[in-house]
Amino acid sequence: MYSIRQETMRDYIEDQNVVTIKQLQALFPEVSLMTIHRDLDSLEKAGAVVKFRGGAKSVRHAGDVEFNIRMQANNPGKSIMARKALSLLQPHSAIFLDASTTNLALAKVLPDMNLNIFTTGPSIALELCRLHNPVVTMCCGTMNRKNLALSGQNTLKMLENINIDLAFIGVSGCSVEAGFTCGTEADMLVKRMVIQKARTSVLMCGRDKLSCLMPYTFAKFEDVDYLISDEPMPDDFIQAAQGAGVILL
Repeated sequence: MYSIRQETMRDYIEDQNVVTIKQLQALFPEVSLMTIHRDLDSLEKAGAVVKFRGGAKSVRHAGDVEFNIRMQANNPGKSIMARKALSLLQPHSAIFLDASTTNLALAKVLPDMNLNIFTTGPSIALELCRLHNPVVTMCCGTMNRKNLALSGQNTLKMLENINIDLAFIGVSGCSVEAGFTCGTEADMLVKRMVIQKARTSVLMCGRDKLSCLMPYTFAKFEDVDYLISDEPMPDDFIQAAQGAGVILL
């Protein structure tokens, strides 16, 4: 049987979907870190939550939100970020677009210029068919029907052999403590490898993502070169970015 504290913890995790240990410590400042871990262990054993390193998630939460739902979210903000991203493009460069809906917005406004474009997003590749000059390459892999993204060992193997000048990466959730997060391990591995391979990495992170936190961290501030947002970020976020040498757009 749950204690009152565990019931509160369970309800909080269900409401937030994903939480960090630091958030739980702030919620229960009167108990020790060990007690919080014991409570999470009890909740996980009861099937109420799923623990992961540094936090826990609701059992109702299953990775990224479906593609068609994300397509309806913050479209004005995605357009703002896409327009900002255009300023970073250089002709004859190799760019990578992950399968985020923000990158789909970028694909819709991309000019017809000479580029080598690699993407893990089938919808992005189809959108780019309207252009004549870019060479568009789909990164092979297994498609997640929920988020319409390609990932897996075949994707990672292909990325090993690609030289990327500029990578645009979508963000599902972020915080100063956890960094930049996504909903599945497969997507995390792709995003992390692309950031390592790219000469310049650009994260597309709307202000609305500050209220989300997903299970898998794929980058910290020090891994990023540019951060594009639709609205000004909070002071602590700006300080963390500037302290890591990130250029904010």
